[in-house]
Amino acid sequence: QVQLVESGGGLVQAGGSLRLSCAASGRTFSTYTMGWFRQAPGKERTFVAVIRWSGGSTYYADSVKGRFTISRDNAKNTVYLQMNSLKPEDTAVYYCAATPWGASSRPRRDEFQYWGQGTQVTVSS
Repeated sequence: QVQLVESGGGLVQAGGSLRLSCAASGRTFSTYTMGWFRQAPGKERTFVAVIRWSGGSTYYADSVKGRFTISRDNAKNTVYLQMNSLKPEDTAVYYCAATPWGASSRPRRDEFQYWGQGTQVTVSS
């Protein structure tokens, strides 16, 4: 069982930056594939970024490629999402997700078994 707790959300102006963190419990964190998803009001939860267990493979949604960076520190059981050049359309609740198995490079929500409670990111224009 893995528990995930996100932090780092907030209000930022367009063009600004935020770094989200996701702290995971469990001794096998380093073997999990980790992902970030987001859900804007009235919309479905969509894929943002994913990182494989070793950290060597990362994939991004086209809408954030070049602006967001996913990374992990297995020693700290933490995964990060560095978000730069934020846009108002990035406003959403951001969720951390984990799976003990692999995930595709454009994963669906059902590829992940564990989810955090979400953290709000609001980008003002």
